Amino acid sequence: MLKYLLKLSRPRFWFYVAGPVLVGVAYGASTVSELFAPAGVALFAYFLVPANVYLYGVNDVFDADVDAENPKKTSREAPEVRFRGGAAVAAIVAVCGLAGVALAVALATGALAGADVPTSASTGAALWVVAFLVLGYAYSAPPFRLKTVPPLDSVSNGLYVLPGAAAYVALAGRQPPALALAGGWLWAMAMHTFSAVPDIEPDRRAGIRTTATVLGERATLAYCAVCWLAAAGAFGLLDARAGALLLLYPLLAAGVAETDVDPARAYWWFPAINTLVGMVLTLGGLWGVVRG
Repeated sequence: MLKYLLKLSRPRFWFYVAGPVLVGVAYGASTVSELFAPAGVALFAYFLVPANVYLYGVNDVFDADVDAENPKKTSREAPEVRFRGGAAVAAIVAVCGLAGVALAVALATGALAGADVPTSASTGAALWVVAFLVLGYAYSAPPFRLKTVPPLDSVSNGLYVLPGAAAYVALAGRQPPALALAGGWLWAMAMHTFSAVPDIEPDRRAGIRTTATVLGERATLAYCAVCWLAAAGAFGLLDARAGALLLLYPLLAAGVAETDVDPARAYWWFPAINTLVGMVLTLGGLWGVVRG
């Protein structure tokens, strides 16, 4: 069961939700001691594994039939795993969701506020966690099934930036810059939609509508390039170095569109690329803390 749940949680993608917490902590902290504040540690612990079990578990519960048509689901994404149902698996997925609710309550009541963490940030951080849980459910589960409602399937995936927003608020005591939220949201929209390109034909066979199935491969790559370019512009207005770093993504989208690189192959470059980009952003924030 443990092996199955670990595979269900997509270990390759753990840092897609845990990584933003590290970025939020790095830029929200003002002292070295705040880097290890209880709120930041609890957020990272939850979003590393339990949040992924919840997010992908809900997805797999309601996509079992659709995934049968998608070879990506049994190759590198979750090898040798099909959702096998059963009360135990559903219960564990539900518990992981409830753990997120408990985390939000702990944040809202100030239970995780250490000596260096502003108590005024409690409610704001909790709301971002709740927003993640709601969007994570609404994306896959009826009656919403946002993943089948273009362009909401793309727009709703801004949820990946919300753990970082929660961490920033919990430590800084204020909301993150609007440009950072906008840039992160646009980045996540593009990343999700790019990941849907290899799914175009399986989704069409299964009768699933997505932004990618509506646009087709080439137009979808153009959409991703535009979103990533806008994300780079938003971050660039905050810090030119961050904007320059994010320009890597529209260049990659253009490169895939104008060469014979298979998008299904390029899709698997991104866990490594995103980890490296996230590391650079995190180190930039940590440098600011240490220098300060």
